[in-house]
Amino acid sequence: MTFEGVTEQARRLAAAPYRPSADDLPASLASLSYDGYRAITFRPDAAPRLGDSFSLQLFHRGFLQRKRVALFLQPPDGPPQPILYRSSLFDLGSGLAGQDFPSDLGFAGFRLHYAFDDAKPAHQEEFLVFLGASYFRLRGKTQEYGLSARGAAIQTGGPGAEEFPDFTAFWICEPKAEARAVTILALLDSPSLAGAYRFDVHPGETSRMVVTASLHPRAAIPRLGLAPLTSMFLHGENGPGAGGAQPFDDFRPQVHDSDGLVVSTRDDRLWRPLTNGRRDPQISAFQVDPLDGFGLLQRERNFAAYLDVQARHEARPGLWVTPQAGFGVGAVQLFEIPSREEYMDNVVAAFVPAAPVAGGGALDLAYTLSTVGGEPDTAVLSALARVVSTRVGSAERLRPTTPPSPERRLYVVDFEGPGLPAGHDESLAAEVSASLGTMVDPVVERVPQTGGWRLYVEWRPPVPRPPGDIILRARLMRFGRPISETWDNVA
Repeated sequence: MTFEGVTEQARRLAAAPYRPSADDLPASLASLSYDGYRAITFRPDAAPRLGDSFSLQLFHRGFLQRKRVALFLQPPDGPPQPILYRSSLFDLGSGLAGQDFPSDLGFAGFRLHYAFDDAKPAHQEEFLVFLGASYFRLRGKTQEYGLSARGAAIQTGGPGAEEFPDFTAFWICEPKAEARAVTILALLDSPSLAGAYRFDVHPGETSRMVVTASLHPRAAIPRLGLAPLTSMFLHGENGPGAGGAQPFDDFRPQVHDSDGLVVSTRDDRLWRPLTNGRRDPQISAFQVDPLDGFGLLQRERNFAAYLDVQARHEARPGLWVTPQAGFGVGAVQLFEIPSREEYMDNVVAAFVPAAPVAGGGALDLAYTLSTVGGEPDTAVLSALARVVSTRVGSAERLRPTTPPSPERRLYVVDFEGPGLPAGHDESLAAEVSASLGTMVDPVVERVPQTGGWRLYVEWRPPVPRPPGDIILRARLMRFGRPISETWDNVA
């Protein structure tokens, strides 16, 4: 199978009415509890080897993973070989012990393992997983799994129900013995869309995935999210106190897989810290023409910020999207869903074309996904300093007024990175703005403990305050030129 062959399959699917996959999961698998499903484990000694450095493990169907995914091994020459289900590939756990399922049961997904150490090819670690709808996760050598990517997002945050396309088939291309990269082909299908994907995967300290896609809408799609990223933000620095966010009763100072969105264009780079705890979902759009890149990042890399020994949030990577083709005029949209549970992914970021995608045509895309650990990183490297923290509190604490005004808010934003003066410098100033209300008395000072610079600025809301979002922005300037990315926040 080739990418062109999968593209032809997608084209034929899109030309016909959508047919959902059969719900034929055996009752004993459909009724599994969470713990019962987790008890099913793949036997490592049954893992097919892919060259000298890769191996493949499979996920069983059951519990929430009900849909069948067809899996094939594609040799360098010759037709693809289907991977057939056998119960003996798994330890089924005590609840299913002794049961045997038919060879056409199929699988829920798969994961790849890789030998990061050239000297130890037998020691392979999981680094990539495709499981559920069109979700997949990627990590680098020293990173933990965190946020997910998706094949496509349809009507996320829009009117009506969101649609979740499925990867229905994968062809894992067998690499040469010495290869340090692997190629995966995938077929996607949903009521609105069929698509073909090619993933060229390069694991390493920073893992990289080159994505080529050909999408074929069955009908017009008002809001199609391209290169979507999905993450979790429970609580962190930017709340309570930000945008009406409520506090969390948690021994851990912060809990999140990502703490902000970066959007990079030819003229600017913007940082939006994430917030949770609002009453209603929040949708933000950042217009781009053209888009240089965007990503959900985990900038806080210090264990002391999380204090979670098991979750290791400080080691969870960001994902950076670098467009190569098919991304025209549009916006990076950020969708934040209120959540009180850390197992819920409640943040989605994706590029949404300005014009609705018409049915009956084709949309060809190419982009690169890169895992981002500590910054500055080669994927997002630029001469601009970056925002490393946002803190919000009452302005009455440091700047009391008579009578007191509890609506006044003090924003404290820390910047680090290239271009910042190493010592006191009176030429450094802050450029601040608010879509409504007033930004008062911005002050910048060097932070000798970190080598960065800090901005203090008070925001006074309009009276009365109208409904809707109020956007605050700030960046550091020197000699009339920006030397930092733009801090963007919803008051």
